[in-house]
Amino acid sequence: MLHSSLVAVAMTLASQQPVEFEFEIRKDIVYSKVGDRELLLDAYLPKKEGAAPAVLVVHGGAWRFGNRKQLRGYAEALAKAGIVSFAIDYRLAPKHKFPAQIEDCRCAVKWVRSNAEEYKVDPTKLGAIGYSAGGHLVSLLGTTGEAPNTKNGNVDTRLQVVVAGGAPTDFRWFPDKGKWCEFLMGGTLDTVPEKFYAASSSAFADKDDPPTFFFNGTEDTLVPLPWSQSCFGALKAAGVKTEFHKIEGAGHMEAARDREALEKAYSFLKAELFPPIKPRDASTKNTQ
Repeated sequence: MLHSSLVAVAMTLASQQPVEFEFEIRKDIVYSKVGDRELLLDAYLPKKEGAAPAVLVVHGGAWRFGNRKQLRGYAEALAKAGIVSFAIDYRLAPKHKFPAQIEDCRCAVKWVRSNAEEYKVDPTKLGAIGYSAGGHLVSLLGTTGEAPNTKNGNVDTRLQVVVAGGAPTDFRWFPDKGKWCEFLMGGTLDTVPEKFYAASSSAFADKDDPPTFFFNGTEDTLVPLPWSQSCFGALKAAGVKTEFHKIEGAGHMEAARDREALEKAYSFLKAELFPPIKPRDASTKNTQ
């Protein structure tokens, strides 16, 4: 009986060890078309049986630079963990003003759910991770997701979990009335206040929002802590599961690749997207 118990414990421990999956990458997939512009994504597909949870990977670049290749390391790490990852492009400013960027991200959410069977995705388990401008966009996805309705084509745009790194989350206050942001908004807080409100993740936080993990460098001068903490505080006040990880001494670029922060971020995603493993009862007697 002792031998049977030890075997059961060993099997339980083995089942709890992280498994690293091989994966394939399918590139240049069209997920939306706006005018004559095709919006592309790359799919990172773990080689495993059955439907898997999925995560959108949204790049940064101040809303005017960057592409879907930027956070390839994030997508690969998640694919190795058994999560289907979709790294997306979106329209960039100043040519394309807000809300073009968030509209593209919502299109990507709907595309993933509409194509879930083809890419072996569980459409009920969809998250997002982004950094800098991408962190802003995924946090806004998280707080503005909607159940299927006629306006969103009857496709659910709600997420189950969000990770936002170096993320600006509140545009409703600026000493310069938002003049620095004219390239994105097409105006200032005085002329287009509705756009600054619509871009503010924290303005829409409520109890129905998904669990959200934030990480930010304490020495980040591009996105100072209060800019991310605005949404964190709003979500916490609403009773949403949320965490904020500070990276001591890190600036904006250092925080994007901080190993401890990313390990915590991936763990947060996995905890929400994968059901907990129930250990076997080691006390079960061997009746053989």
